[in-house]
Amino acid sequence: MAGRKDKAQSARVSRVAVAIGIGILIGCVFAFLHPHGFFDSDLPIRNRRLGKSEFQVQSSSPCESSERFKMLKGDVVSILDKNSLLEKRIRDLTRELRIVEQAKDHAQKQYLALGENHKAGPFGTVKGLRTNPTVIPDESVNPRLAKLLEKVAVNKELIVTLANSNVKPMLEVWFTSIKKVGIPNYLVVALDDQTEDLCISQDVPVYKRDPDKSIDSVGKGGGNHEVSALKFRILREFLQLGYSVLLSDVDIVYIQNPFDHLYRDSDVESMSDGHNNMTAYGYNDVFDEPAMGWARYAHTMRIWVYNSGFFFIRPTLPSFELLDRVATRLSQEKAWDQAVFNEELFFPSRPGCDGLHASKRTMDMYLFMNSKVLFKTVRKDARLRQLKPVIVHINYHPNKYPRMKAVVEFFVNGKQNALDSFPDGSE
Repeated sequence: MAGRKDKAQSARVSRVAVAIGIGILIGCVFAFLHPHGFFDSDLPIRNRRLGKSEFQVQSSSPCESSERFKMLKGDVVSILDKNSLLEKRIRDLTRELRIVEQAKDHAQKQYLALGENHKAGPFGTVKGLRTNPTVIPDESVNPRLAKLLEKVAVNKELIVTLANSNVKPMLEVWFTSIKKVGIPNYLVVALDDQTEDLCISQDVPVYKRDPDKSIDSVGKGGGNHEVSALKFRILREFLQLGYSVLLSDVDIVYIQNPFDHLYRDSDVESMSDGHNNMTAYGYNDVFDEPAMGWARYAHTMRIWVYNSGFFFIRPTLPSFELLDRVATRLSQEKAWDQAVFNEELFFPSRPGCDGLHASKRTMDMYLFMNSKVLFKTVRKDARLRQLKPVIVHINYHPNKYPRMKAVVEFFVNGKQNALDSFPDGSE
């Protein structure tokens, strides 16, 4: 009896299991055939609503597009500004790289010259030393100036001029032209309070020395020649601090950056007072003395003087010796500083006197142009008028201020007749 009952229960369980299995199978089939269910008639409506809502979002986008356009425009302007800064940085890095390469080349030559004794190379390959090593900087000489130069100088180089209130109009043209070119490393050594105030008001880097009775009277009231003599004493401090200086008078107009055109292979690089290839770079001048008969002709080597109002000087021992010699002579003699500067630089050793062993280079007379070259030659030649000098120095003419303004008009503003009204000389 109990056995039959167990069999009946087992049969019912089996039928229930089969029914469940059949239900699951049918469900799987319908799930496969109708994945969205039997009642999916509202799906297209939902899709249409979704499409409509997307359309509404898109139709409301003009304002957002305008804002987006402004944002993109701002991004473009920002990118252009960054690109301009990047280009400027590339130019600066290129200049720095050139200077480093020059220094490396000079250092190699210095090592070869000062190293162990060595044999001379093959014919035509031997090169002597041209570049003297720079001195070790000594900031204790003038800590205040040292801090200022750290901010102003670029690659330990800068333009320096000395000025007092007597040259105010020319000084304004001077620093305005420098700003126009974009030269960052320049400094005015103010010799009186008025000049210092002017520079501060015009955002011009300025340095005023501590009171010095021995030079204050010259600085405040001296004329061009007296101030020119003073500059050799002041310049020495810059060199002691380890800086190379492009010394500049104020009667100069800057048209390009001069640091892009220096060689830096000599103790002194200077512009010339010469007006053609012979006078600027040297020539063989024959002196004729008929009374000597067969020996009447004597050959002389000549070169027109360097201009002491514009020269680049490196902090080397020969440079210090040059400045000391010139400053000493000017304090003891009534002499013109440019004459003394050239005598000390060029006169050789001789009985009773040791000449200065300084290397020197003459600057390109068309890039570093004096006013005789400009007014007597360049302005009258259609081809030469197309030149773009680095600087123009109004050193040959007394009416400096109007000629400086005319130079700006001609080379900077493109006024082709700006130079025409001036005579060749000072008449």
